[in-house]
Amino acid sequence: MTEQILKTTQGKLRVRIPTQLNEVTLGQLMDLQARPNITDLEAISILSGIPVTELHNIKNYDDLHQFGDAVLSLSHQIKYLYNSNEIPKEVIFMLSGGSGAPPQKTKVKVMQNLSVEPAGAFMAARDIIAEEINTHIKTHGEDDWQEHFNPSLNACCQILAQYFYCRATGKKYNEYEVESFMDEVKKLRVTEALPISKHFFTCYPSLSMPRISFWHRLLPYWKKGQESSPSKNLNISTL
Repeated sequence: MTEQILKTTQGKLRVRIPTQLNEVTLGQLMDLQARPNITDLEAISILSGIPVTELHNIKNYDDLHQFGDAVLSLSHQIKYLYNSNEIPKEVIFMLSGGSGAPPQKTKVKVMQNLSVEPAGAFMAARDIIAEEINTHIKTHGEDDWQEHFNPSLNACCQILAQYFYCRATGKKYNEYEVESFMDEVKKLRVTEALPISKHFFTCYPSLSMPRISFWHRLLPYWKKGQESSPSKNLNISTL
């Protein structure tokens, strides 16, 4: 981290921004990626957590230039982020204790086979992987797709929410709560989050194959059975 205390129209403002990629969260990187025409102030705001409105009150704009090297260094590091295959052994979540209790540190072991359970999480992860991979193939072709495939950060966040929700909270699977749990996933360091999520996409490509549901497999036989059954005449003849 690099830190500076800058003068503002209201007093002083402490500004801290990361200088190393392992100090950047997945959520911060998602916010940066979502703004292709981002300004210097917006980038500093995202990395420091200070609203742009407060940065506007800094007396000397040139004071912000000292953060330029840090931002530039991060941009160079991000280029090589997807090349990392080192999966962490565990990750830490700071989950709310409820009823005003302070957040609780929760360590979650990262399974080596990255299995997805329960069934609801597996099916949701399968759909996310299928959509992401198939979209890439439609755009860039199927040849050597794994060598050039980089899943979107949003898809990575969705996958990790499915993977970690039950393990981190100890709760039963709930698709709506999993979606809210993405806010907790965004707090993970991007150097932890990306290798885990990328492993799902590159090592489980079979999940992108279309699946035929039990019902759709049964339906043709059920229809065939209906067609072969003799029709029944409901008219009652009288003697």
